[in-house]
Amino acid sequence: MFAVSAGLVALTLGLIYLQTSATIAVDNLLLSEVLWKVFFALTIIIGVVAWLFVLAQQSRRAAEAETRRQTALLIQEIDAHKRTDAELQRAKEVAESANLAKSRYVVGLSHELRSPLNAISGYAQLLEQDSSLNTKPRDQVRVVRRSADHLSGLIDGILDISKIEAGRLYLSRDEVRLSEFLDQLVGMFRVQAAAKGIDFVFRRPSILPLVVYADEKRLRQVLINLLSNALKFTQTGSVQFVVHYRSPVAEFEIIDTGPGIQPSDLERIFAPFERGALGASQPQTGTGLGLTISRLLAGVMGGDIQVTSEVGTGSTFRVKILLSEVTNPTRIAPIGAPIFGYHGPRRTILITDDDPTQRDLLREVLTPLGFILLSAPDGAGCLALAQHCRPDLFLLDISMAGMDGWTVAETLRASGHHQARILMVSASALEAHGAPLAQPFHDGYLMKPIDIPKLLETIRQLLRLEWLYEAEPAPPPRWRPETGSRPPVKYVEELIGLGQLGYIRAIQVKLDEIGQENPEHADFVSQMRGLIDRFDLDQYMATLKTLHSYDH
Repeated sequence: MFAVSAGLVALTLGLIYLQTSATIAVDNLLLSEVLWKVFFALTIIIGVVAWLFVLAQQSRRAAEAETRRQTALLIQEIDAHKRTDAELQRAKEVAESANLAKSRYVVGLSHELRSPLNAISGYAQLLEQDSSLNTKPRDQVRVVRRSADHLSGLIDGILDISKIEAGRLYLSRDEVRLSEFLDQLVGMFRVQAAAKGIDFVFRRPSILPLVVYADEKRLRQVLINLLSNALKFTQTGSVQFVVHYRSPVAEFEIIDTGPGIQPSDLERIFAPFERGALGASQPQTGTGLGLTISRLLAGVMGGDIQVTSEVGTGSTFRVKILLSEVTNPTRIAPIGAPIFGYHGPRRTILITDDDPTQRDLLREVLTPLGFILLSAPDGAGCLALAQHCRPDLFLLDISMAGMDGWTVAETLRASGHHQARILMVSASALEAHGAPLAQPFHDGYLMKPIDIPKLLETIRQLLRLEWLYEAEPAPPPRWRPETGSRPPVKYVEELIGLGQLGYIRAIQVKLDEIGQENPEHADFVSQMRGLIDRFDLDQYMATLKTLHSYDH
């Protein structure tokens, strides 16, 4: 390029020289020198331009070569990604298959556990309502029933893992009577604390809403997990359960005197299957899922769980939950008197369950109330009976051999039983939301273990019944401060102070001391000991304050 360009420039300048010397009379030597200077100047410029052009060509060829190389590498990488994606897809399918198998196993295990648990809980509720039982056996049956409810909550916790993994976690909006709800929890754990030899202190605010909106089962599950952990890891000292309420937020504090939690473990204990280093050395440490599920449920319910701890001193868990007050509750308070019947003509109920124990339990509950009870062991038997009678209510178990409950309900609706009510009963917690197409064919859903008051309330609503209640028996004669022998004022003040702290063991020791030193106050000691054995602190405090007012 340089040679060609220089030749063209020389040729051009030579033609200029010839043309100029032939037409204009000038000094040829001077013209030649000028043109040679122009030629050399242009030669330098031509050399630079030619070199830049060569460099550009080399850069272009190098860029093209690099582009081809990078393209080849990119194609290889794309092929590798395709192979990796195919392997990941296969691994995902294997994992999903294993997860599905695990979920099916968990659901099946839950079903098998709930069926016998329903019998335990149901007959415990029947015994609890038996007026022929003495106070102590009835209290023991009540502990059995509450423990069955706790076990049911643990089963729900296992199922929650499957629901969380599947992205399906449902909350209900129940009307919860807060004081009764808290009394149930306190009664359950005071018995456990007394059996372990530690104090259980319960403090509530002076003003609490009567009824709040919450998912009662989930809220109970969170508090039971935290209180159980506090009792489990506390070997000496006390566990305090403190409630604060500032509308619409409730704060629950669980304070224990256990081994504490190391600072590095404060967040790790909320991870699945994780436990703190100090807690792991304790007996019966559990699976490490309780706190994980509790924090998740608290977050879903509009709250959170925070923990502070000092090694060797104890831990404090604070739960904040959104509990808005119910301004117009459906029922102000439950009726404590037992039900013995209902107004109006006798109603017919057809029970369908493949487990004879479950059928017998429902028969024990409903027959004394005046219902006409029919039973069938499977779906085919239910349909056969329904052709010869017109039941007012069907109680259908969902999981049955051959024809399941959803199919039976759909068949009943198709065969003309449009006026009858259908109440589905199941031991599988996932079936409550697992059959949306079956929703038009039933009127209610209950999950085992069945809560008898909830069952009766559901039947009342479905059949529009009005219950007949037995008259409450007159309370037994009690020691009265205005008539009985009153103990010294110092004893009364000490008992009031211990009652305000909720130290049950200390109260029992003090009552024993009063009974030994002052035999004439045996009636008073017996009365107070009976209240403490039933954990009726409200009546205990009211009696002592009345006695204190007489002394002043």
